[in-house]
Amino acid sequence: MESLIQKIRTLRTEASKASSSPKKINPAKHIPGLNQKDSLDIDALTKHLALLQKKAKELKVDMLTKYIPLENLEGVQVDLLRALAEREKAEAENEKLKFCFYRITQFSNVVGTWENTDKSVETLQNLLLQMIENEKEAKGAVATSISSVFERDPSKSKEAEDLIEYIERFNELFSRGQYEAAAIFAVNCPRGILRNEEILEKFRAVGPIKGKTLPLLIYCEGLINICTAAKYPLSEYLTAEAIKCALSERRLDLVMYWVTQLDLAFSEAAGDAIYQYVDVDKHHVSQCYALAQIVYSKCGAHTKAALCLCKQDQVFGAMDYLHQFKHFPTEDYIFLMKSCPSVQLLRCLTQEWDGKPAVLSLGTTLLTLLGTEHKIYCLRLLEELAKDERGDLEKLIVSDSDCTVEGWKKIAEICLDSRREKLSKLLISILAAQEGVVEVPLDDEDAKLMEHVFW
Repeated sequence: MESLIQKIRTLRTEASKASSSPKKINPAKHIPGLNQKDSLDIDALTKHLALLQKKAKELKVDMLTKYIPLENLEGVQVDLLRALAEREKAEAENEKLKFCFYRITQFSNVVGTWENTDKSVETLQNLLLQMIENEKEAKGAVATSISSVFERDPSKSKEAEDLIEYIERFNELFSRGQYEAAAIFAVNCPRGILRNEEILEKFRAVGPIKGKTLPLLIYCEGLINICTAAKYPLSEYLTAEAIKCALSERRLDLVMYWVTQLDLAFSEAAGDAIYQYVDVDKHHVSQCYALAQIVYSKCGAHTKAALCLCKQDQVFGAMDYLHQFKHFPTEDYIFLMKSCPSVQLLRCLTQEWDGKPAVLSLGTTLLTLLGTEHKIYCLRLLEELAKDERGDLEKLIVSDSDCTVEGWKKIAEICLDSRREKLSKLLISILAAQEGVVEVPLDDEDAKLMEHVFW
């Protein structure tokens, strides 16, 4: 820091010396803005000098009125946002008062008409009902009639001119390649006219600049900071794009701050971006899954939030999380099992949890997964259940109403094909021991004759 301060002091000293040294002026050089004839005319030179003095005076006034020190910029931005919020509140109140004025005027007309009639209560009621009906049928006409009372609003025309000037200034900065200044200018625009998808795509088209921060990242970071400070709701799309941009620049620290500290509108796309960032940064796997879980939970993608917990080896935590909500479709649980396969997760999904029934049928789930690359987890689960002396496997088979005897027979055949003869025999013996189940020998001729009846 000391060396940096010394370097800055040296640069300032050199700059002051350079500015203090008198510039050599060539008297024969052509004066800008004047032709050769006017350059030799005293009257023309006098007029030109007066013009330059006027411009210098205007610039001095502008320095005092239109510009502030850079360190005061943040405070001015906060004041500006507060003033804009107060103005919007006042405008809303103004609209209400205008409409109130309109209704009072209409009611006054109704009373004036009623005084020229028989002045009965029934007539007054009919006139009031007619006024209400006319008001409902012609809402646009109501707004027109209100605005006709206030024909000219100078503040609005001045505001429109300021907004146009603001957009032109942004385009000027952008066209000159001053992207950082243009990004800061855009996020601080009044009424958020430059905080939208079109401007974001404009910065995206610039791409990276060697030796400088990505312009899109400057815009996205400023966008989130200004919107959260002003409590202005940022769309889910812009939030997701900001997160994707930060991750593309390997700014996980920035995303971590946005997700954990700021109240943003998240979407499933934002969670997917963080979840997939694990493939890019292998050193922050747990942080990525934790951040993705927060985003998924806030946007209602609860199955993916549970998946992030499973990826962090928190299977029990994932089960507690899932049981906080209503029963999900079977496809969601199968997606969870296929995305993060494990014997522990498969066991939790197919057995009772904290006194609540299992969310999946053991037999149906096994039949679904045995034909996939997750077959090994199914076989390991069956082996673990078979070793249990409490007879959990038999209880699960008996209580499984979704899977038929034929289904379990097919599971036993798959076990036999996978060289689990002992496990296959155990399943067949459990099935044969059930009431109403009869094992038919393969060489029984009578069984072959009646086979078409049972199929």
